[in-house]
Amino acid sequence: MLIRALCGAAVLLAWGLRPAAAGTAAPATSSGAPESLPWKLTLGEYNYSSYLGSDVNLRWRSSDTSAWLGAYSDQVFGTQLRAGADTSWSLGKYVQLQPSLQAASRGFLGGSITLQVGGDWYVLAGFGRTDSRPYFNLNFDPNDALTFGAGHHAENGMTYLIFVVADDRFHTGQRDWHANVQIPVGASHATVDVLRKSGLTDTGPITGWGFSANWDWPRYFLRIAYDPHQNFSSQNAWRFVSGLRF
Repeated sequence: MLIRALCGAAVLLAWGLRPAAAGTAAPATSSGAPESLPWKLTLGEYNYSSYLGSDVNLRWRSSDTSAWLGAYSDQVFGTQLRAGADTSWSLGKYVQLQPSLQAASRGFLGGSITLQVGGDWYVLAGFGRTDSRPYFNLNFDPNDALTFGAGHHAENGMTYLIFVVADDRFHTGQRDWHANVQIPVGASHATVDVLRKSGLTDTGPITGWGFSANWDWPRYFLRIAYDPHQNFSSQNAWRFVSGLRF
């Protein structure tokens, strides 16, 4: 399909032009993107056990506010269009409030709010809710959930974050633990996230380990991820993502 062809082309472009040297929204580390490049195009390919899915997302960012449009498609779920926005409000020197909203075709509505407190060392707590309409979740975590975490911005530019996203609505015990580290490398940086997943699914209890690895240059980025029991289903998913800023 067209999205898949574009994704492959973007992967080749990003590798060829790299320097020689995008529920409760998961806490995000800084992208390091220059303010002069407010647009980000992300193309994703999802490899399941017996079929493929594709995703395209266009995001605009100015200061601490983002808005985005996207579409996901596979032969089992079908196609879903989606849109969203998020921002960050400073409530004093050491307090930030981070709300987000999203909507999708098939009647889906959702939102989250996260409170972050601290400076170089910080803690956070978040709350997410949806209207329970059909939604193909493209992140690792439950959407109707509580989030708790703690992180540190080191003097050498390294950042560390540990957080948990836990279902608090449907009594499934679904819980995702994340350990995240961001490593600066010149003008680029690498981000590695390790995931531990557990909880009930339609076929019984599951546990699994996953990960994502991201390399981010000022204009391009690449990501590979493994998500066991995606959306707490029987499907394991490999994700191959590339994109550019402009």
